[in-house]
Amino acid sequence: MRIGVDLGGTKIEAAALGPGGDMLARRRVATPAGDYDAIVGAVRDLVLAIEHETGARGSVGIGIPGTLSPATSLVKNANSTCLNGRQLDRDIAAALGREIRLANDANCFALSEATDGAAAGAAIVFGVILGTGVGGGVVVGGRPLVGVNAIAGEWGHVPLPWPDAAERAGPACWCGRHGCIESFCSGPALARDGGTPTAEALVARAEGGDAGAEAALRRWEHRLARGLAVVMNVVDPDVIVLGGGLGQLARLYRNLPRLWPEFVFTDRVATRLVRPKWGDSSGVRGAAWLWRPEEAP
Repeated sequence: MRIGVDLGGTKIEAAALGPGGDMLARRRVATPAGDYDAIVGAVRDLVLAIEHETGARGSVGIGIPGTLSPATSLVKNANSTCLNGRQLDRDIAAALGREIRLANDANCFALSEATDGAAAGAAIVFGVILGTGVGGGVVVGGRPLVGVNAIAGEWGHVPLPWPDAAERAGPACWCGRHGCIESFCSGPALARDGGTPTAEALVARAEGGDAGAEAALRRWEHRLARGLAVVMNVVDPDVIVLGGGLGQLARLYRNLPRLWPEFVFTDRVATRLVRPKWGDSSGVRGAAWLWRPEEAP
């Protein structure tokens, strides 16, 4: 049995998968806001509750909104800031009394869809998170690509490519730079460009025939297509899977492939753009798949 934990800013979810990927049990709790020790305790309690419910012990994989620094082994780049600078993997392992595996949540999303989801069987998969932020994960040969700096797939902090005059130097990004793809293509960025309180409100206006909202959506799609084209030129994935709230927009699956040929360095774009099979379950499933059957303790 594999247990996956999706540690998010608002909720922590745990699920147990059987050998064939069938869901055996699933639980979730609210994330203790800003309380590191309480978060470690909540993860421990969820795992133990899952094991009590199933009557079995499982391997444990955890997806987090950040990553472990190869230099310090401490969490970095987490938007749940109380995790940054902490020995999260060791602290949870100590709380559970066993080895655990920990990975970036976008990597877990991509791994889930590459293992038994919409991109199953593909050699190279790029999983995209489009929501409050812009994240990504790369899976090659069924395993997540981490990189020597543990930042593989972080396309959100690449400058927006092929900018026009109005896009230079770009909005400020939380990372301290200007013009990052995330500062143009996140949900809050889309809402800001369209003058609406949320991206969902802008989409609703566009669907209702608002010309200004439709123009903002078209700008956003063009920027998104350019950003993904850079990933395609570097990584050349077989499949791109779109996740996050904005990844549910049906128009993206029509419009992005039409825009790509202008920017992708090839005569024919063969990369498939697909919806995730597992939706918001991909994170927790991917965390569980961090352990192969032969590797489980």
